[in-house]
Amino acid sequence: MSSDRTPAAAALDATLEAKIERLHAFVGDIAKRHPRIKLASSLAAEDMVLTHAILSNQLPIGIFSLNTGRLHAETLGMIDRVRERYGYEIEQFHPQADAVDEYVKTQGLNAFYESVEARKRCCEIRKVEPLNRALAGVDAWVTGQRREQSVTRTELHEEEHDATRNIAKYNPLADWTEGEVWAYLKAYDVPVNPLHARGYPSIGCEPCTRAVRPGEDSRAGRWWWESRDSKECGLHVSNVSAVSAVQFVPGGAQTIGNR
Repeated sequence: MSSDRTPAAAALDATLEAKIERLHAFVGDIAKRHPRIKLASSLAAEDMVLTHAILSNQLPIGIFSLNTGRLHAETLGMIDRVRERYGYEIEQFHPQADAVDEYVKTQGLNAFYESVEARKRCCEIRKVEPLNRALAGVDAWVTGQRREQSVTRTELHEEEHDATRNIAKYNPLADWTEGEVWAYLKAYDVPVNPLHARGYPSIGCEPCTRAVRPGEDSRAGRWWWESRDSKECGLHVSNVSAVSAVQFVPGGAQTIGNR
């Protein structure tokens, strides 16, 4: 597979080189397994690693993003940067206007600050429902989730079954560290969201995301007013439950049981 390497890639150590080769093989393998598969991109660092792996290797994996109507301008600008770098147009899915209007009318524009329930309802309207439309008719989807990101993702597997949609789900970066993600981005000169340089390791909607403080975990800036164990928006419902673990081996997958 093409890796689209730059001179900076020569500085990668052998361990990361092997991890990158495995990533590219894994993504290529799942593209062969599923004729209809998509990457859900937040346009942040991890998803840009996967975007590069997909587009530089010309893999038949569609890429879409959820335009919630409340994203940072810098995040929206990444759509143009991907188009300029790769000649690819990321598909955007928007929330239903009538549902947004009803929420704002009955609860208020920023009601999500008032309770977890109100926040999750906002996420349901702006993210989950559009995600369901984006994944309608596909066999599998890919995410940039990593175990290291938060307490709700420590049991994340590379491959799982999305019971809600009855399709396969892949998390190719599950065991990657933040340092490895950034080493990849630098080595292949991948476009990155400018907010990362301003202290935003995890990026969501503008009113629900802040920069993190030194020593905080990478998702501490997401819904910072809530308890750590509630910081999921509903896109990844299996993060706090046991799922079937599957370990990838080039050429196939080997099931290793439940955890």
